[in-house]
Amino acid sequence: MADNSKDDLLQLIKRVGAFLSHKFSNFPRDMDSRSVGAIAGLTLALVFTWRLLRVPSEPQRRQSKRQAPPASSSGVSTAETVNASSLGAIKPADDSRNQNVIDEFFQPVKPTLGQIVRQRLSEGRKVTCRLLGVVLEESTPEELQKQATVRSSVLEVLLEITKFCDLYLMERVLDDESEKKVLVALEDAGVFTSGGLVKDKVLFCGTENGRTSFVRQLEPDWHIDSNPEITTQLARFIKYQLHISSVKLERPASNVFTAPSLEQFFGCV
Repeated sequence: MADNSKDDLLQLIKRVGAFLSHKFSNFPRDMDSRSVGAIAGLTLALVFTWRLLRVPSEPQRRQSKRQAPPASSSGVSTAETVNASSLGAIKPADDSRNQNVIDEFFQPVKPTLGQIVRQRLSEGRKVTCRLLGVVLEESTPEELQKQATVRSSVLEVLLEITKFCDLYLMERVLDDESEKKVLVALEDAGVFTSGGLVKDKVLFCGTENGRTSFVRQLEPDWHIDSNPEITTQLARFIKYQLHISSVKLERPASNVFTAPSLEQFFGCV
């Protein structure tokens, strides 16, 4: 019986080793308190499961001393006794219980949105992003002359990016009133309250080429845009780009990614 417990413990240690190797390979370089807590939980799981394997061994040894197999003159009876003892030592219920404990403690730890953002952006520290069709509901400068509306579904991702990235928002507008509408909409949505984004980092220009010039001057790690021409032009100069469109680019460069929306790129939808 002791050998069975040792085998179970060995299998458990192998499972823990494989699981930790997988987790360490996927964790970001800077682990937060959640990650440390997850590792501590796994260690407790190992100790707890080892105790489960250890405790039943004592009464089983006492029971085996008290109940000696009765003498039998028949070889058939002796074989039946041995088989019954072997079946009793397997204890499928104990194996199932231990497996359930292992499965419960080894459930995958769901990463936070912050961890997902950092991983998807490859730890990039500077991001430029256009407003129309990405952050705002409106898709043309003409619409901004009437109103500006921040997409509620993108707000959480946008605020998460500002926590560790130097974020610049930019757009082409037709007049000063459009600029004011955009800034008011961003302020009302709470974009400026997190401290990561200020109004001075919201840039406006009068042409699409102006936005291209902004991006090249800022030299970001990532640029996010919905204009395929600008995305294609900047592919040679920017490390990574995210093209927001329901239609994929034809033959995009290897450093250009496509997603229907910013939030879908980070798996928030």
